[in-house]
Amino acid sequence: MEQVLAIYPGSFDPVTNGHLDLIERSAKIFDRLVVAILRNTEKAPLFTLAERTEMLAEVTAPFTNVEVDCFHGLLVDYARKRKAHVLLRGIRAVSDYEFELQMAMMNRKLQPGLETVFMLPAVEYSFLSSRLVREIAQLGGSVSGLVPPVVERRLRAKVI
Repeated sequence: MEQVLAIYPGSFDPVTNGHLDLIERSAKIFDRLVVAILRNTEKAPLFTLAERTEMLAEVTAPFTNVEVDCFHGLLVDYARKRKAHVLLRGIRAVSDYEFELQMAMMNRKLQPGLETVFMLPAVEYSFLSSRLVREIAQLGGSVSGLVPPVVERRLRAKVI
């Protein structure tokens, strides 16, 4: 039987405990999981692609079936290249669902065999986003408990 490869795409700028929650739970569901960092030239990220890759590699190291990769262009093209069967997306609120549903339907139109699986975060992370974490850190607030310790250290070093 063929292994099921899932892709969890995102900018992960930075990776949060909400992301890590989804990674940990989906690593138990899928045979293999690729956490795929999008190279988006339209955004000005706080962390470089290399820094995000390093942080994700460090926090996902305990999961033997998880790998970190980068991609650019259409997600469906990347999924086809990787021979992925599933896209994993996190849904925190109704507003996320509306956007993600539209993307899932377009991805299905572009590549009919690719399924999108939506996962809800743990309740304690249902409000959490990378954008909020960056804003809190840049304004001098504590991000303890919102991001893994390695990310917290790098955020402090980046915004001082």
